[in-house]
Amino acid sequence: MTIQKQDRDNIHRPDDGIDAALQRELDEALGDMSIEDLLDAETPAETTPRPDGVRAGKVIDIQGDDIFVDFGGKSQGLLPAAQFEDEPLPEIGSAVEVTIEGYDPADGLLLLSRQGAVLAATWDTLEVGQVVEAFVTGHNKGGLELKFGGIDGFMPVSLIDLSRTEEMAPFVNTKLRCEVIEIDRRRESVTLSRRAVLQREAEASRTETLATLAEGKVVRGVVRSIMPYGAFVDIGGIDGLLHISDMSHRRIADPREVVTEGQPIEVMILRVDRDEERISLGLKQALPDPWTGVEAKWPVDEVVIGRVSRLADFGAFVELEEGVEGLVPISELSFERRIRHPGDVLKEGDTVQVRVLSVDPAAKRISLSVKRVGDDPWTGASVRWPVGSTVQGVVTKLADFGAFIELASGVEGLVHISELDENRVRNVNEVVREGQSVQAKVLEIDEDRRRISLSVKAIKLDPNYTGEAGDAPEAEQPTPGKERKRPMRGGLDGPNWLDLLSR
Repeated sequence: MTIQKQDRDNIHRPDDGIDAALQRELDEALGDMSIEDLLDAETPAETTPRPDGVRAGKVIDIQGDDIFVDFGGKSQGLLPAAQFEDEPLPEIGSAVEVTIEGYDPADGLLLLSRQGAVLAATWDTLEVGQVVEAFVTGHNKGGLELKFGGIDGFMPVSLIDLSRTEEMAPFVNTKLRCEVIEIDRRRESVTLSRRAVLQREAEASRTETLATLAEGKVVRGVVRSIMPYGAFVDIGGIDGLLHISDMSHRRIADPREVVTEGQPIEVMILRVDRDEERISLGLKQALPDPWTGVEAKWPVDEVVIGRVSRLADFGAFVELEEGVEGLVPISELSFERRIRHPGDVLKEGDTVQVRVLSVDPAAKRISLSVKRVGDDPWTGASVRWPVGSTVQGVVTKLADFGAFIELASGVEGLVHISELDENRVRNVNEVVREGQSVQAKVLEIDEDRRRISLSVKAIKLDPNYTGEAGDAPEAEQPTPGKERKRPMRGGLDGPNWLDLLSR
């Protein structure tokens, strides 16, 4: 039977890319055979070639660099394995689409091409906006070199990711889903963008995530960027702000003390503004509350160890454990001297022993004391300095209402301005000065309230007073039940004032 020209045209169309010499060889090989002789009459309908020349077959064997494809009946073809260099070889039994490039009469096999099939299908259907999967074959300073379906593509560096890509080498030998943004058929060049695909995916994910967010919900996220005031966390296509104050139960100065870029974390949704697409996140809120059970951990009157975390004018904050701080008021820093600022005694980072004075879990407050860790100098003060006794001390501080006199390390008494002199005193510094050693009489003492009332005036009114408070002799101790007679103001216990008038 002589092969008809129409049959040959069905196999070798001019746009198949076969040159004249190859066409002649194929005609000679076919001889008088027709297309029906090549493909058995029982070939299933699905193996009939499409108008574009692409034929579907089944892989029946793989030997070395050759893939054997069966089209049904007695028709088989040979497909080079080299055409799968960018991806794994097909499995035996799987379907492939190919075009017929020729015929080998010696082996009785059709010569097939997968590359031709993909090229024909891709170029015919390729259009701007189409999403394709491309294999990265290399890179240069301008971007990535890719290949998909046998077509070479290029992806500028600015279109690789949502943010600027500094390293392109890790993308080589990987597959990327990207969008066709420009086609030049004359030059057979295609420009691709992975960023466009990522943007669409992010927008879809953002919309879906925003709809499911609820305050109080704990979600997983990834730290995307860190700022001085906090960190932005991607929680599923949408960024939320993790403020520095919500990162840890302890005080931190830099967000990098807690998180790093790229770190996966679990955060709690604190606030959601869907109109502005603003989300506030909390990391410490998703962690156990360190204040739970503080009464058992740090009972009142217990001596514990902590670290000075910060200083303020009114006292020092001591961290007992991460997230739990107690306050040492400035008055609880030392018995030995009056402290003007906590920095006079402590510095940040110091390890100190403190005594727990009170615990308030609801208000998250713990009151501490440094000075009460050792012996209390006020213990036995009423015995050491009984009422009516004469004491000697140093003026440590002047105030509008009087002067403070240190009797011993950690113990001060107050001389009210009215008790400084028998004459009216307008300014305390008219009578005493800081650092001056003075004598005074104990008027009242209260150990529990840590108060001692003193009087310098009572010493001056003593008959044995020589004129200088610092030099006055110590008054004798009062006899129990017997009260010393106080001299009358103006010296009326001296010479009779009638005698003075008669002179």
